[in-house]
Amino acid sequence: MKTPIYKAGVLLLVLTMVSACGGGSLNFGRVGPAATADRPDDAPTRATPPSVETGGEGSTIWDIFRNKNTEAKIEVNRYLWTASLDVLSFMPVQSIDPFSGVMVFGYGQPPGGGRAYRATVYIDDPALDARSLNVALATRSGPVAAGTARAVENAILDRARELRISDSRF
Repeated sequence: MKTPIYKAGVLLLVLTMVSACGGGSLNFGRVGPAATADRPDDAPTRATPPSVETGGEGSTIWDIFRNKNTEAKIEVNRYLWTASLDVLSFMPVQSIDPFSGVMVFGYGQPPGGGRAYRATVYIDDPALDARSLNVALATRSGPVAAGTARAVENAILDRARELRISDSRF
């Protein structure tokens, strides 16, 4: 059994939804010719709302999602990217986004190791530099020691340098 308060709330909700669909023909609080018009033919009409008439940059919500630069380049170092995949090949890849430079790896056990690790690698610069690479390692019990994460970063950087040297030989 529904309470009277519940019924009143539902009725108020339905009335609000129906009134929101109205044409807005009431002239409450308006000043000028539209407020004194007796017939709808006498009132000035507006084909589009004022917010749409302004146009220009950022006129709709969808404008912020449009790519203004059609020749955008991916700003991720390919050697760091490939080296990260090589060094962490024992972990399953969960998510990769080459446009932002983020790689998320699932839990994997390194060869000869006893603990399972997961990693998130963030490459934020096209330079082959230690500042371009950020590695976050964790076990099932929490984050690992900073030295362990630094050792993985160094292994990725070493592999990236090897890849670059091997590319320059050809």
